[in-house]
Amino acid sequence: MSHAPSAPRKRVVIFISGGGSNMETLIRAAQAPDYPAEVVAVISDKAEAGGLAKAQAAGIKTHVFVRKDYASKEAHEDAILAQLAAIAPDIVCLAGYMRLLSGRFIAPYEGRILNIHPSLLPLFPGLHTHQRALDAGMKLAGCTVHLVTEGMDEGPIVAQAAVAITEGDTAETLAARVLTAEHQLYPQALRNFAMASGSEKHGKSATQILISAR
Repeated sequence: MSHAPSAPRKRVVIFISGGGSNMETLIRAAQAPDYPAEVVAVISDKAEAGGLAKAQAAGIKTHVFVRKDYASKEAHEDAILAQLAAIAPDIVCLAGYMRLLSGRFIAPYEGRILNIHPSLLPLFPGLHTHQRALDAGMKLAGCTVHLVTEGMDEGPIVAQAAVAITEGDTAETLAARVLTAEHQLYPQALRNFAMASGSEKHGKSATQILISAR
Protein backbone atom coordinates (compact mmCIF):
# COMPACT_ATOMS: atom_id res chain seq x y z
CA MET A 1 0.00 0.00 0.00
CA SER A 2 1.41 3.38 -0.96
CA HIS A 3 1.21 6.37 1.36
CA ALA A 4 0.42 9.90 0.28
CA PRO A 5 3.50 12.10 0.45
CA SER A 6 3.65 14.30 3.53
CA ALA A 7 3.62 18.05 3.12
CA PRO A 8 7.08 19.61 2.97
CA ARG A 9 8.27 21.09 6.22
CA LYS A 10 8.14 24.87 6.47
CA ARG A 11 11.53 26.57 6.40
CA VAL A 12 12.07 28.72 9.50
CA VAL A 13 14.69 31.38 10.23
CA ILE A 14 15.05 32.51 13.85
CA PHE A 15 16.23 36.01 14.82
CA ILE A 16 18.02 36.45 18.17
CA SER A 17 19.97 39.09 20.07
CA GLY A 18 20.99 37.14 23.17
CA GLY A 19 21.20 33.72 24.76
CA GLY A 20 18.48 32.23 22.63
CA SER A 21 16.58 30.07 25.12
CA ASN A 22 13.37 30.31 23.07
CA MET A 23 15.42 29.58 19.96
CA GLU A 24 16.68 26.41 21.64
CA THR A 25 13.15 25.20 22.34
CA LEU A 26 12.18 25.73 18.69
CA ILE A 27 15.29 23.89 17.49
CA ARG A 28 14.57 20.96 19.81
CA ALA A 29 10.94 20.79 18.74
CA ALA A 30 11.92 20.85 15.05
CA GLN A 31 14.21 17.85 15.56
CA ALA A 32 11.12 15.64 15.86
CA PRO A 33 10.47 13.96 12.50
CA ASP A 34 6.75 14.80 12.59
CA TYR A 35 7.25 18.50 13.36
CA PRO A 36 5.92 20.57 10.42
CA ALA A 37 8.78 23.07 10.40
CA GLU A 38 12.58 22.96 10.22
CA VAL A 39 15.01 25.60 11.44
CA VAL A 40 17.30 26.38 8.52
CA ALA A 41 19.20 29.41 9.85
CA VAL A 42 19.66 31.77 12.79
CA ILE A 43 20.30 35.49 12.32
CA SER A 44 21.61 37.83 15.02
CA ASP A 45 22.40 41.53 15.29
CA LYS A 46 24.94 40.78 18.05
CA ALA A 47 28.21 38.96 17.34
CA GLU A 48 28.43 38.06 21.03
CA ALA A 49 24.91 36.58 21.25
CA GLY A 50 25.17 33.36 23.22
CA GLY A 51 22.55 31.69 21.07
CA LEU A 52 24.86 31.62 18.05
CA ALA A 53 27.09 28.91 19.50
CA LYS A 54 24.03 26.89 20.54
CA ALA A 55 22.64 27.05 17.01
CA GLN A 56 25.99 26.09 15.50
CA ALA A 57 26.24 23.14 17.92
CA ALA A 58 22.88 21.98 16.56
CA GLY A 59 24.24 22.12 13.02
CA ILE A 60 22.32 25.23 12.02
CA LYS A 61 23.87 27.97 9.90
CA THR A 62 24.22 31.35 11.59
CA HIS A 63 24.54 34.84 10.12
CA VAL A 64 25.53 37.98 12.04
CA PHE A 65 24.66 41.53 11.00
CA VAL A 66 26.05 43.99 13.56
CA ARG A 67 24.14 47.27 13.38
CA LYS A 68 27.22 49.50 13.75
CA ASP A 69 28.73 47.92 10.63
CA TYR A 70 26.07 49.65 8.54
CA ALA A 71 25.56 53.33 7.86
CA SER A 72 21.83 53.29 8.52
CA LYS A 73 18.91 51.17 9.72
CA GLU A 74 17.88 50.85 6.08
CA ALA A 75 21.29 49.53 5.02
CA HIS A 76 21.28 47.09 7.95
CA GLU A 77 17.85 45.77 7.03
CA ASP A 78 18.79 45.58 3.34
CA ALA A 79 21.69 43.28 4.17
CA ILE A 80 19.46 41.01 6.25
CA LEU A 81 16.77 41.01 3.56
CA ALA A 82 19.34 39.94 0.98
CA GLN A 83 20.37 37.02 3.19
CA LEU A 84 16.74 36.07 3.76
CA ALA A 85 16.08 36.12 0.02
CA ALA A 86 18.92 33.61 -0.42
CA ILE A 87 17.55 31.38 2.35
CA ALA A 88 13.91 31.66 1.21
CA PRO A 89 12.19 30.99 4.55
CA ASP A 90 8.49 30.29 4.84
CA ILE A 91 8.33 31.67 8.40
CA VAL A 92 10.51 34.03 10.44
CA CYS A 93 10.49 33.65 14.25
CA LEU A 94 11.74 36.46 16.45
CA ALA A 95 13.10 35.03 19.70
CA GLY A 96 14.54 37.81 21.81
CA TYR A 97 15.45 39.95 18.80
CA MET A 98 15.77 43.43 20.26
CA ARG A 99 15.23 45.56 17.19
CA LEU A 100 12.01 46.95 15.77
CA LEU A 101 11.46 45.93 12.16
CA SER A 102 10.42 48.58 9.66
CA GLY A 103 7.32 48.23 7.52
CA ARG A 104 9.59 47.93 4.50
CA PHE A 105 11.35 44.96 6.08
CA ILE A 106 8.11 43.29 7.11
CA ALA A 107 6.35 43.69 3.75
CA PRO A 108 7.92 40.71 1.88
CA TYR A 109 7.11 38.43 4.83
CA GLU A 110 3.85 40.00 5.98
CA GLY A 111 1.75 37.47 7.86
CA ARG A 112 4.74 35.13 8.20
CA ILE A 113 6.78 36.76 11.01
CA LEU A 114 6.09 35.54 14.56
CA ASN A 115 7.27 37.07 17.83
CA ILE A 116 6.93 35.98 21.43
CA HIS A 117 6.29 38.69 24.02
CA PRO A 118 6.34 38.23 27.83
CA SER A 119 2.85 39.54 28.62
CA LEU A 120 -0.77 38.79 27.85
CA LEU A 121 -1.12 41.26 25.01
CA PRO A 122 -2.66 43.73 24.47
CA LEU A 123 -1.63 44.37 28.09
CA PHE A 124 1.89 45.64 28.70
CA PRO A 125 3.52 45.95 25.28
CA GLY A 126 7.17 46.99 25.24
CA LEU A 127 9.68 46.51 28.05
CA HIS A 128 9.58 45.81 31.83
CA THR A 129 6.39 43.77 31.45
CA HIS A 130 6.68 41.80 34.69
CA GLN A 131 7.21 44.79 36.97
CA ARG A 132 4.38 46.64 35.23
CA ALA A 133 2.04 43.67 35.78
CA LEU A 134 2.96 43.58 39.47
CA ASP A 135 2.56 47.34 39.84
CA ALA A 136 -0.90 47.13 38.26
CA GLY A 137 -2.01 44.51 40.80
CA MET A 138 -2.62 41.86 38.15
CA LYS A 139 -3.53 38.32 39.20
CA LEU A 140 -2.41 36.83 35.89
CA ALA A 141 0.64 37.36 33.72
CA GLY A 142 1.80 35.31 30.76
CA CYS A 143 3.14 35.41 27.25
CA THR A 144 1.86 35.90 23.72
CA VAL A 145 2.90 34.68 20.30
CA HIS A 146 1.72 37.17 17.72
CA LEU A 147 2.21 38.17 14.12
CA VAL A 148 4.62 41.06 13.67
CA THR A 149 3.35 44.34 12.28
CA GLU A 150 4.99 47.76 12.17
CA GLY A 151 3.44 48.76 15.51
CA MET A 152 5.26 47.48 18.60
CA ASP A 153 3.61 44.27 19.86
CA GLU A 154 0.36 45.16 18.08
CA GLY A 155 0.00 42.28 15.60
CA PRO A 156 -2.78 39.65 15.62
CA ILE A 157 -2.49 37.16 18.46
CA VAL A 158 -1.68 33.57 17.50
CA ALA A 159 -1.39 31.96 20.96
CA GLN A 160 -1.20 32.84 24.65
CA ALA A 161 -0.21 31.17 27.91
CA ALA A 162 -1.35 32.42 31.31
CA VAL A 163 0.75 32.36 34.48
CA ALA A 164 -0.70 33.03 37.94
CA ILE A 165 0.89 35.83 39.94
CA THR A 166 1.45 34.68 43.51
CA GLU A 167 1.88 36.61 46.75
CA GLY A 168 5.47 37.68 47.20
CA ASP A 169 6.32 37.55 43.49
CA THR A 170 9.05 39.85 42.26
CA ALA A 171 9.74 40.79 38.66
CA GLU A 172 12.52 38.20 38.67
CA THR A 173 10.49 35.28 40.06
CA LEU A 174 7.59 36.07 37.76
CA ALA A 175 9.91 36.38 34.76
CA ALA A 176 11.32 32.90 35.45
CA ARG A 177 7.86 31.30 35.46
CA VAL A 178 6.75 33.21 32.39
CA LEU A 179 9.91 32.08 30.58
CA THR A 180 9.00 28.46 31.34
CA ALA A 181 5.58 29.13 29.79
CA GLU A 182 7.24 30.71 26.74
CA HIS A 183 9.28 27.55 26.22
CA GLN A 184 6.06 25.52 26.20
CA LEU A 185 4.02 27.91 24.08
CA TYR A 186 6.30 28.93 21.22
CA PRO A 187 6.94 25.42 19.81
CA GLN A 188 3.21 24.63 19.99
CA ALA A 189 2.26 27.92 18.37
CA LEU A 190 4.82 27.43 15.58
CA ARG A 191 3.56 23.89 15.00
CA ASN A 192 -0.04 25.08 14.59
CA PHE A 193 1.01 28.06 12.50
CA ALA A 194 3.14 25.94 10.15
CA MET A 195 0.38 23.38 9.74
CA ALA A 196 -2.14 26.13 8.93
CA SER A 197 0.24 28.01 6.62
CA GLY A 198 -1.12 28.14 3.12
CA SER A 199 -4.59 27.02 4.19
CA GLU A 200 -7.71 29.03 4.76
CA LYS A 201 -6.97 28.82 8.50
CA HIS A 202 -3.74 30.76 8.05
CA GLY A 203 -3.35 34.30 9.37
CA LYS A 204 -5.66 36.12 11.75
CA SER A 205 -7.88 33.07 12.28
CA ALA A 206 -4.97 30.88 13.41
CA THR A 207 -5.73 28.69 16.41
CA GLN A 208 -5.09 30.19 19.83
CA ILE A 209 -3.64 28.09 22.62
CA LEU A 210 -4.12 28.80 26.30
CA ILE A 211 -1.81 27.10 28.78
CA SER A 212 -2.17 27.65 32.51
CA ALA A 213 1.34 27.58 33.96
CA ARG A 214 2.07 27.82 37.68
